Amino acid sequence: MKKPTAKPQGNKVQVAPQGGTAIGKIEPVKAAAVAAEPKKPFNPGRFIAEVRQEARKITWTSRKETWITTVMVLIMVVVAGLFFFVVDGALGFLTTLLTKIGQG
Repeated sequence: MKKPTAKPQGNKVQVAPQGGTAIGKIEPVKAAAVAAEPKKPFNPGRFIAEVRQEARKITWTSRKETWITTVMVLIMVVVAGLFFFVVDGALGFLTTLLTKIGQG
């Protein structure tokens, strides 16, 4: 079976198999239809009610989970600090070595 090909026709694209008959049309989305909706006025009371409703859905972490996460972050900071300390020392040593080789 042969693959359908797209043929542009103005603003519309018709998809037709090799035989030539159209099997569907794709029309562009009109931005004016989306922008035509009237803007609703701001209601502070409803906004606060919705915020409280969403706040009730939050699952808060326990003290134990917070402690474990904090310790893990601190461990990763120390590991990253040691890594960059070693890399900086190695690059500094190589720079010093190459400078001495270049002078001598």
